[in-house]
Amino acid sequence: MNFNEKIVFKKFLSDNTYFFLLGAISLSLIVWIIQAVNFLDFISEDGHSFDIYFYFTALNFPKIFKNILPFIFFISLFYTITKYEESNELKIFWINGINKIKFSNVLIKYTFLFFLFQLFLSSLLSPTLQSQARSQLKDSNMDFFPSLMQEKKFIDTVDKLTIFIENKNSSEEFENIFLKDDLSEGKSQIIFAKKGYLRDVEGIRKLILFDGKFLNTDEKKTTVFNFSKTEFDLSNYLTKSITHPKVQELSTFFLFKCNYSFYIDNFKERFFIYKNANILCDQNFVKEINQELFDRIIKPIYLFLITIISCFLLTRYKETHRYKTHKSLIFTFGVIIIIFSEMSVNYVGRNLINTSVFYILPIILGLFAYLILRNKLIYTKK
Repeated sequence: MNFNEKIVFKKFLSDNTYFFLLGAISLSLIVWIIQAVNFLDFISEDGHSFDIYFYFTALNFPKIFKNILPFIFFISLFYTITKYEESNELKIFWINGINKIKFSNVLIKYTFLFFLFQLFLSSLLSPTLQSQARSQLKDSNMDFFPSLMQEKKFIDTVDKLTIFIENKNSSEEFENIFLKDDLSEGKSQIIFAKKGYLRDVEGIRKLILFDGKFLNTDEKKTTVFNFSKTEFDLSNYLTKSITHPKVQELSTFFLFKCNYSFYIDNFKERFFIYKNANILCDQNFVKEINQELFDRIIKPIYLFLITIISCFLLTRYKETHRYKTHKSLIFTFGVIIIIFSEMSVNYVGRNLINTSVFYILPIILGLFAYLILRNKLIYTKK
């Protein structure tokens, strides 16, 4: 590539990158704000603090950026090529001896950078940050009780525990307390106390209660007894927020490890420890794993197909008949490919053959589309 070619390509690629970054960041922020509003349930219903809320929502931003990247990438390429064609700037390439096949090949090489970036987001950064966000939720269970306690409201945010506080003297001191603990099916414990306060006793969150009664009930009888002081251990009660790791939060290495155990070692059911959580690797979970691996590793390959489709804009000039129809068809087909790549996740994992087909499909489609493009560009005049 000579000096003149480098200059014209540098301008085109920099214009496209600028448009991509502007569009991707803007749209990601809009989606992030909307999602942040939905996450307000962490405070209003689950009792977490504002710190946990902001931390959790911030760590979800890379996931949002990763999800919208293919669409914005296609829009940026489509817009930049169209803009250059309609302003006659593409003629600069042809004047400098750059043929359309070479132009397309440079764009495909340029796409490789976005492929690596999306691969980094989907395979490493996004699951790592989502895992940290989930860990933060899990570790916050000891701290959400002060914000959870509200006057004259029945609170059932905590799993298997209902709380009512008539008066709240401070963030950790209460009067006229009602607790209902669902011990098991058909068994429960009800506690009334005139006073109480929250305290950390040797690292364990406890509710210290004074002057009250225990009512233990089951299907056969009810037992009542008084107490002057008792300690109610809160460490076993968790917020209803999901604290068990989802497949989207597991490391890519762990997903391959489970897949290897299922398909190669032929373990149809096997437990693995992942960050103190027991995860069963069985047929149902392997299906989720294959879908997640498709999302992380295979979907980024569709970026190359998107680029090739965008390059079909080069097969017609703006002066040619039905140029606008040609643009509309290419745009529609590009959007269809993006939608297809998203929908393909639902069909992966049903069986090994089905999964293998969808794994190699973007490569086959990409090669097929490139051959058609190359053939059309050979017969297109400069």
